Amino acid sequence: MKVTLYIFDMGGVVARNNDVFPDILSYLDITREEFLTFAGENLEKLMNGKVSPDEFWARFSRRYGREVKEELFGKFFRPSIDRKVIDLIRQVKAHSRVVCGTNTFDPHYDHHLSRGHYAIFDAVFASNKIGLSKPDPEFYRYILRNEGVNPENTFFVDDEEVNVLSAERMGINATLFRDSKSLGLQIKNHQRSSGAFPPN
Repeated sequence: MKVTLYIFDMGGVVARNNDVFPDILSYLDITREEFLTFAGENLEKLMNGKVSPDEFWARFSRRYGREVKEELFGKFFRPSIDRKVIDLIRQVKAHSRVVCGTNTFDPHYDHHLSRGHYAIFDAVFASNKIGLSKPDPEFYRYILRNEGVNPENTFFVDDEEVNVLSAERMGINATLFRDSKSLGLQIKNHQRSSGAFPPN
């Protein structure tokens, strides 16, 4: 089936150096397990836009036992954009619609938005705005409904295997991102096999 919609993840695919957790753990002097315990259900609520960053850190502080006075997700967020992936997206946009499907927090979303990093996409479906996050199947269904596209006509790129497997179970053509070169070859091979382009 011909692909008419491409969904690209942001962090780990288009944006690199986006993992703020090592810096946050060091700053708070706790382990990842301790952070997840203190964050609890509020981390998913933050990602799905159910609580604000201020409310998240207020709730975190009560469990942590000390007040976190700064918004740490934004404080340590210093991503860089993979220009080779951007070039690949431009090539794909010549014949298909390309959207962003990302799990994110308000500070990270605002950072990318203010710097024009989302401008390459035809639309952005961010967890903090739509109230759904990967790997929940409803996340993908939300995008498909809004784009009016069937799963078999969709190609999804993500750097997390759990998200790729979730998309595949829905019938979406999905691939695990490793680097721009291999992704470009995968997209080209899929286009040829689906009859979108004639073989060389």
